[in-house]
Amino acid sequence: MIKNIFFLTFLLLTSILVRAQADYKVVFDLTSKDSLDQRSVIRWLREISGGSPDAQMEVVMYGQGIALGVKGKSYMPDAILQLAAQRNITFKVCAIALKNQGIDPSQLLPGITTTPDGIYEIIQKQNTGWGYIKVKN
Repeated sequence: MIKNIFFLTFLLLTSILVRAQADYKVVFDLTSKDSLDQRSVIRWLREISGGSPDAQMEVVMYGQGIALGVKGKSYMPDAILQLAAQRNITFKVCAIALKNQGIDPSQLLPGITTTPDGIYEIIQKQNTGWGYIKVKN
């Protein structure tokens, strides 16, 4: 009887842990072109991927943060290409910010997509249960 209770408790705790890991969803808000901020978000994506390979992550860039995704302005283009190829990581650039800064979407690094409104993208993610991290050193 005690073995059965122990086994059921183990199954319950395991299922809770698996569920918690399956719900690992986070959106990163990047508005700075600072190289330290760019490096931080790349480091966080790598660290989370290493510890929780099924975590869903999205980097939303607007304002000066779009530099991370623009050819010739990104401090880490190779890292972006590598991370954008993963199925659980997306990079989105605000179309309004692109327009305001006179940058054509063709200037974005491969694997980076646009969203009509970066702030609204973040709000939508939060409304569906995603965690939120403001990228700032």
